[in-house]
Amino acid sequence: MALYSEKVMDHFTNPRNVGVIENADGVGEVGNARCGDIMKIYLKIENDVIVDVKFETFGCGSAIASSSMATEMIKGKPLSEALALTNKAVAEALDGLPAHKLHCSVLAEEAIKKAVQNYYDTHGIEYDHALFPDCSSCEHCGH
Repeated sequence: MALYSEKVMDHFTNPRNVGVIENADGVGEVGNARCGDIMKIYLKIENDVIVDVKFETFGCGSAIASSSMATEMIKGKPLSEALALTNKAVAEALDGLPAHKLHCSVLAEEAIKKAVQNYYDTHGIEYDHALFPDCSSCEHCGH
């Protein structure tokens, strides 16, 4: 069996939604230079729906593929669905990731949640803080 699925290779070599959204409504950045993977997600939101999403990822092929797949999975979806996206769903959509690369799908989930949280914070929208990870204990965030 190949180390990476065809979907992982496709999203790595032909990533979707790469780039920056100027004046994004929400931005989430996770990762640290020690582990080598840094992921930044930009959201454009209208009426609680993600109308556009872009990412910048510095990291391995699995990190880029996870970013690409995750953005595809939330584009056009309500914020509630984006917040419900799990790293497991991202990995499954990629037809699996090697065990030592599963943290890449975790980064994608966390980056999306941080971008939504940033949107809520910058727009003064009340939300349930329990929906968002506590980055103080997160090994991937530099916080």
